[in-house]
Amino acid sequence: MARRYNPGPREFVFSTGDGDDQRVSVGDPQEAYVAFSAFFRGRDAGTYVIEDETARQRLVLMPGQAVISRQDGADRPRSEYLRVDRANRHLPSAILFFENGYAGLDHFGQWFSDVTDLDASPETRGAVRAAAFTTEAEAIEEVGRIWGDSGIVDPTDQYVVFFDSLEADEDRAERAELLTLLEFLGIERVEALAGAASGEVWVRTDPRLHREFARWS
Repeated sequence: MARRYNPGPREFVFSTGDGDDQRVSVGDPQEAYVAFSAFFRGRDAGTYVIEDETARQRLVLMPGQAVISRQDGADRPRSEYLRVDRANRHLPSAILFFENGYAGLDHFGQWFSDVTDLDASPETRGAVRAAAFTTEAEAIEEVGRIWGDSGIVDPTDQYVVFFDSLEADEDRAERAELLTLLEFLGIERVEALAGAASGEVWVRTDPRLHREFARWS
């Protein structure tokens, strides 16, 4: 079961490997985020680590490599890795970690247990990720996650739009995954309306999608 944030003071350690670690005691996730944002923006480092020593969990941000790692050393040690396609994704991952630790990042993107998987092309990563969802319920939930990050429902209520206002060179791995999942679910793409950004994916409304999107709105 996901660990929920418990009110009251908690301690985190921020570090970059230069020995100038910062230990903070905070009362809520927003306070932790403000403290880490100042730490992050005040340095020019290749790696930033947030550690929750009590929970034995860590979040590692590697902006230069466009990679995020989450690590859980409690009970069943595990690590997962995420390729970040947009630079502004690093700090949002921190607030999710402060709110709910390792589990808080479950729906943040395409996590892989083998860091070498991140070296594959975005299209390959998307196909590998899509293959992990073998039932309709799983696929619908994952499509909902992708839509929740950057999707809208067209004002006419006839279409669902994924990757709203994004260009084709953005979020390529997630787009490749989405297209595979839409095919699996039997949901057809339609031609985007005039003026749409090149990376947008449009489909006709589907009751299955509407039910799932209600969870992400």
